[in-house]
Amino acid sequence: MVKLVYLKLSLLSLLIFLLAGCACIPGGISASSTPLNNKPYHILGHTSATDSRFLLLGIIPITGSNSTKDALNKAIKKAGADALIDVTVEGYGQWFILFSRVVTKVEGIGIRFEHYKQEPENQSKLEK
Repeated sequence: MVKLVYLKLSLLSLLIFLLAGCACIPGGISASSTPLNNKPYHILGHTSATDSRFLLLGIIPITGSNSTKDALNKAIKKAGADALIDVTVEGYGQWFILFSRVVTKVEGIGIRFEHYKQEPENQSKLEK
């Protein structure tokens, strides 16, 4: 009787172990999230953010979308930045018995552009 209980518990533990898991999916790398066009900027520091989606039984969506754009916007907002440089994106999935989670993670260095007034070309020509 005791051996049967241990056997059932062992099989149940093995099943739970096999149904749970994690996988990492490499994403992309970019020099910046927006064209810099030789604009001067200040470095604010490292930032990262994630966006995720939960699925019931691995196929029925429970929460909203999982997008790189949303994760990027969260990272920019978190740093109080105008853009990110040295951007990396990766995704990973986590599977549990009844639900799964798919995550997109964005990391980078937040920057803020120096805003300066530039004299319009027409105005300087009119003054001469």
